[in-house]
Amino acid sequence: MNIDFAKYSDGLVPVIVQDNETNKVLMLGFMNEEALAKTNEIGKVTFYSRTKQRLWTKGEESGNFLFVKSLLTDCDNDTILIKANPVGPVCHTGADTCFNEVNRSDNFLPYLEKVIEQRKSLTPDKSYVASLFKKGLNKIAQKVGEEAVEVVIEAKDNNEELFLNESADLLFHYLILLNAKGYKLHDVIQILQKRHSK
Repeated sequence: MNIDFAKYSDGLVPVIVQDNETNKVLMLGFMNEEALAKTNEIGKVTFYSRTKQRLWTKGEESGNFLFVKSLLTDCDNDTILIKANPVGPVCHTGADTCFNEVNRSDNFLPYLEKVIEQRKSLTPDKSYVASLFKKGLNKIAQKVGEEAVEVVIEAKDNNEELFLNESADLLFHYLILLNAKGYKLHDVIQILQKRHSK
């Protein structure tokens, strides 16, 4: 990787960070040669902070690190694209991206999966998700079964609102079950994509 750090007078190049699984753009930062070397060394995205005037590893205070999966440069070798696995929210506002795409329907399910991951470690009295995880896999699977039955019952009636609400409950609990089994919705989508290509 041959990056032209000399192209800009301050020796910094822009760095775009993208979610490795969803391809969602997470944030923009800047790196100098030292920041890139540190990123490669520790496997966590490290920027040069123009505000702090020092190297800054994303998540060094919050624990919301960006674990590097790949680095690419553009055709002019003056911009870096990093694909990373984020741990927790990326933006200082608590959002999963600095570009505030949370409300877009194509990004909401991966965002919801991250919320589930965060909430399962809370105390059960403060989080419904945590309370389900405390009860164990059998209870989570049972809850998915109950919600599936409720979807079937509502499908036979003509109340659209009840049907959609029960469908949302089913999908939410299914995401919890996937998490409990160590998977994400992305894993299921990959299987569907493979089947579709046959």
